[in-house]
Amino acid sequence: MLTKRIIPCLDVKDGRVVKGVNFVSLRDAGDPVSVAESYNDHRADELVFLDITASYERRSIFIDVVKQTAEKIFMPLTVGGGIGSVQDIRDLLNAGADKVSINTAAVKHPNLIRDAAQRFGSQCIVVAIDAKRVIELPSSKQNTKFPTSVLDPSERFSVGKEKLNKGQWEVFTHGGRTPTGKDAVQWAQEVERLGAGEILLTSMDYDGTKNGFDLALTKSICRTVNIPVIASGGAGTKEDFYHVFAETGADAALAASVFHYGEISVQDVKEYLKIKSIEVRL
Repeated sequence: MLTKRIIPCLDVKDGRVVKGVNFVSLRDAGDPVSVAESYNDHRADELVFLDITASYERRSIFIDVVKQTAEKIFMPLTVGGGIGSVQDIRDLLNAGADKVSINTAAVKHPNLIRDAAQRFGSQCIVVAIDAKRVIELPSSKQNTKFPTSVLDPSERFSVGKEKLNKGQWEVFTHGGRTPTGKDAVQWAQEVERLGAGEILLTSMDYDGTKNGFDLALTKSICRTVNIPVIASGGAGTKEDFYHVFAETGADAALAASVFHYGEISVQDVKEYLKIKSIEVRL
């Protein structure tokens, strides 16, 4: 049995690690190179580095920061944000990244996934999927779709679970700013077909809330693809990591806030999972 991976994520804006809730209300969490080094010392399995405004600001990622980070750590490094071409991917791999994560460019130009996988190998091509739940409301709002994050609790549950079927999660790009109209489950199947080696799946509804991972979303993606899925968004306790592994089929779990601010450590999570019979690398 393959071991489950625990992956800290460094969301970087203006050269600093930041973290927010539901992709907004960002606050500073430190220097990316220093933060990366600390996770290396605490035996994280991998590290994800995301330049969260690069695509939105239509600029390339901070190559110099990637180089500095890669020189300081000895675990696999995945880098994403602002990647728009095969040349961008080559530059990041040459800078020390082990894998690259593409989101906006993959949606706009799906053949980039195929081209990159053929040139560099599927094992280093990660497609990030930022997904938000959308539901159809009854009565006067019946034909309008809303993300659940903007609804009050009474509206959020008024449709009943039986109506939340296919098409209930929409893919967003540009750091969660742009809706695409794409169904997240169908898009996951498509990126696998195009040659992606892994999916980084983030629930925009759960991101930064510390209420636990979005088990329904993660399970829906995991059961329809055969490539590894990294669950992201919502980790708050050690138990949350256990539930996402035990109930969804996720291959890895990613978190930021709880690790950055010292609420729990990577080692705490791994020791707890080992007790719960989840295979991890201690």
